[in-house]
This record gives sequence, structure tokens and C-alpha cells, in this order.
Amino acid sequence: MGNRSTVTENSDVTSFQSPELASTEQWIAGVDEVGRGALFGPVVASAVILPGSALEELRAMGLKESKQLSSKRREEFSRHLQTVALDAKIGYASVREIDRVNIFHASLLAMRRAVLKLDPQPDLCLVDGKFLIPDLPIPQKALVGGDRASLVIAAASIVAKVWRDRLIIRLANKYPRYDLAANKGYGTERHRLALQQYGASSQHRLSFKPCQMVESP
Repeated sequence: MGNRSTVTENSDVTSFQSPELASTEQWIAGVDEVGRGALFGPVVASAVILPGSALEELRAMGLKESKQLSSKRREEFSRHLQTVALDAKIGYASVREIDRVNIFHASLLAMRRAVLKLDPQPDLCLVDGKFLIPDLPIPQKALVGGDRASLVIAAASIVAKVWRDRLIIRLANKYPRYDLAANKGYGTERHRLALQQYGASSQHRLSFKPCQMVESP
């Protein structure tokens, strides 16, 4: 998109501490993904637009990126965000898509799907990380460390994390051998041992090395 899309490195993130406040007339979406490093299940992204009136309240409540919050606090914030956000949408890429195009491209695909579901469509997307979303017809900025620098990206990280965790917990009932309710699909020792003992399920990422060299049950 030419000069309408830029990447901001760590040294410049301070200028985006509250990028949402730069213009009260713009709809700015935060975009983040979760589950890139997991061995099981889809990679999930969220795109969130917050009204300016909600930002200071969320800051005062202690909203921060999902990894810095307990599971209980993430659930509380996710419910609150559903009531105050102008819109919040989920996009994901399936295990088969991850295996076909690799996790990097699948993560960007999930982000794109989340953004394109938003109504209204934003004037600008703030994307966590160093890479822009391909083929997105909306101006965007990629922020390294954006989930710590921007409230709207932090909000997106929470919505995506809670949605994916709920999905994995449901799938844990179908695949009880892998301790999924505890590990959320990530490669804990117990999960890896189960892979060696029972093989990979249909929801494991066969392009990931720990899921290879094992026979499917």
C-alpha cells in the first residue's frame, strides 16, 4: 500500500503509547494473534475497535496484553470488551491451512480474516509484530511490541486468547489423551509424551517437528 502502511520497530514504539488517542475521528483497530507456537489447534486472531471514551477506563482497570494477565482476568476483560468495543471479531486459520502454507502465513491470514469481518471497517489497523497483513485494503502499521504499547492491540490479544482457550478446552473432551485443558495445545512435556505414546490427532500440526515422526492413532 505504499506509504500508507509502515512498520514501527521497538525504538519507535514509545510514539505509539496511546496511538488510539491521536485522532478521535478515526476508527482504529488493534490486531493480534495467539497460538503460533502451539502444536495443536488453529492459530487465532482478533481485531478490535474501541471507542475513545472507553480507553481511559480500560487503562484504569489495568488492561494489558494477555500474557500479563491471569486466566480469570482475561475472562473478565473479554466479557467487558464485548460490551464496550465498537466491534470485535475473530479470524482463524485451521490446522490444515497451517500445514499447507506454514504458521507465519497462516497467522497473517487469520489476522486478515478478523479485520475484514469488522463492521465498521477501521480507518487504520495497528498490527502487533513486525509484519504487515498482506492484501489488506486498509492502511496499517506494524508495531513491534505493540501488545504492550497499544491498548487496542492488548484488547485484541485478550479477545483472541480467551476465544482460543475456550475452543481448546472444548476439544480437550474429544481428545482427552493430550492434557489439552492444561496446556492449551502447547508443547508441554506431558503433551509431547502423549504424542510419542498415542501419535498425533487430526487437530495436531503435522508440519511442526514434535508432531512428525509419530504415527496417528
